[in-house]
Amino acid sequence: MKNTDAAKSGGQDPRKISSSQPLSPSLDETVALFQQVFSNDGTLRVRVIENNHGTPVRCGLIYVDGMIDRDLIQNGITRPVMTYPFREEDHGSPAKLMEKIRTEIINISDIMISTELDELVGAVVGGKTVFLLDGYAGALNINAQGWETRAIEEPLTEKAVRGPREGFNESLLVNLTLIRRRVQNPDLKFVFRDIGTRSKTQICICYMESLASPDILKELEGRLDRVEIDHILDSGYLAELIRDEPYSPFEMIGNTERPDSLVGKIMEGRIALLIEGSPFALTLPYVFVENFQASEDYYINFYFASFNRLLRVIGAFMSVSIPAAYIALVTYAQEMVPTLLLLSIATARLSVPFPTVVEALLMLTIFEILREAGARIPTSIGQAVSIVGALVLGQAAVDARIVSAPMVIVVGLTGITTLLNPRLTGPLIIVRLGLLISTFFLGIYGYFFGLLGLVIHLMGLRSFGVPYMLGVGSIRPQDIKDTAIRAPWWDMYLRPAIIGARNMKRKPPKKPAKRA
Repeated sequence: MKNTDAAKSGGQDPRKISSSQPLSPSLDETVALFQQVFSNDGTLRVRVIENNHGTPVRCGLIYVDGMIDRDLIQNGITRPVMTYPFREEDHGSPAKLMEKIRTEIINISDIMISTELDELVGAVVGGKTVFLLDGYAGALNINAQGWETRAIEEPLTEKAVRGPREGFNESLLVNLTLIRRRVQNPDLKFVFRDIGTRSKTQICICYMESLASPDILKELEGRLDRVEIDHILDSGYLAELIRDEPYSPFEMIGNTERPDSLVGKIMEGRIALLIEGSPFALTLPYVFVENFQASEDYYINFYFASFNRLLRVIGAFMSVSIPAAYIALVTYAQEMVPTLLLLSIATARLSVPFPTVVEALLMLTIFEILREAGARIPTSIGQAVSIVGALVLGQAAVDARIVSAPMVIVVGLTGITTLLNPRLTGPLIIVRLGLLISTFFLGIYGYFFGLLGLVIHLMGLRSFGVPYMLGVGSIRPQDIKDTAIRAPWWDMYLRPAIIGARNMKRKPPKKPAKRA
């Protein structure tokens, strides 16, 4: 059976139209060509306009409904063209007439002439407007984009008590503006490219030319060139496709919704990736200590900021260690537990039918179910459901003698310490499970073997050539100034090693003078 669309368009399959096909000088033929390319697309709009004020001029507009600013088209294109008094000498050459329309009549700044069909088709699907002139084998590519975007709001995933309240939204142009407002320097570069063979999603590489490492930038561009995918809907797609160590549970590329946080990383020599349609910007290289850093740390007193970071580090260690250490001590190394505490735990476990490891796995699974449920259901009741669910289920499980009361305490502490580091939630769950299993088979030796394997794994990771554990274990003051602690601004006069190797020195504020 013949294709109905092909029959309607003169027998030619619109999917087989050559992108290099030249445009016809005839307005009607060019309009028919676009209608053929966009067959079965109900959002395509074609408007033919005529100017009869003087010598007649016939023009056409092609755009996609919902992606353009109607007022801008009406006031910047349609009304000026329809009311301009063209004279006889204006019709000497179609090219001169089109140039006159571009430079003197249409009052929109972003406009260019194009004669290639694929470029014009890409402009239409990208929200731009194509202006055609009868008799001219080309068109004007006019940027009159305008669609609804989400307002600039505080990021839900990175709330701060002190600091800016602005967060990225899904508009790439708005996000770049938020960055440019904070860095008014021509050294800040924005490099655009498209990713996705079908979606043609626009991405932007953002960096400071005098700070970013040329080697890292070249490596990033090479990895982007090798990306082969039909479409990209969020920055998470790209992060997974270009990251190092794809099978490691730890993130090799950072992400943030906060413009201030992104600018801070760019000023250290990192490179940012922003994607049209995603409020999350990617930052690279990414090192382990960034998991414990928050933008608010730089807006409060450095003593309190350092204390908070230490709490996060301790919380991450406790999150992966508490269940495994409890099983190791209660099951294999009871002599290491104080007698009164051991008797209390034994009394609580008298009527429990399951081994300790089964208790732990059961309660940890229930906690993760409650956590996931609290994250997915509406915000107004999500937190209440997770808290009430944990209390009710925990108490009911103890009363029913399914689990012991000490295990509820262990799982509760594990869950609370996990929440201290939201960026590490996934890796902490996986590491915790691994330590739990190794401890079950090998006792306390399994616990320490698991920690040793974790350290070896972390030490072997690289993010775009930069060691993942950069700054960890160093004894040089400048290497640890912004890791588990935050030094005062006047002491942080060097950028991170390797990342900011191109320009290591920065200009910190002078140390406040002591009063006499």
